[in-house]
Amino acid sequence: MLVILRDGRKLQGVLRSYDQFANLVLEDTYERIYHQGMFAERHHGLFLIRGENVVLLGEIDLDKEDDVPLKQVEYHSLEPYHLQELDTKKERDEVKSHILLETKGFSKEGGEGDGY
Repeated sequence: MLVILRDGRKLQGVLRSYDQFANLVLEDTYERIYHQGMFAERHHGLFLIRGENVVLLGEIDLDKEDDVPLKQVEYHSLEPYHLQELDTKKERDEVKSHILLETKGFSKEGGEGDGY
């Protein structure tokens, strides 16, 4: 299964259990990061995911995955590019949140008025 989380992480693993809240248990889990035509994987093993963090859950077609022309590289060689992309996205989201707050009155996610 492929699971994409709210924080942007992409996990692949074997779905072992789930419940009515979409809490998931993945076995033999790998986190994948991508940059240009490359990808890298980090093994996490058993992974418990709280359902509210799941954005997407889908089955991977292993035959079609082999057709995608991506080159696998070591995680440590791709990680700096991935971290830079995360920083850029965070800055962009902060600017967007500020504009929405100032022009439309929306509160920032996790900010005032976003509590349960």
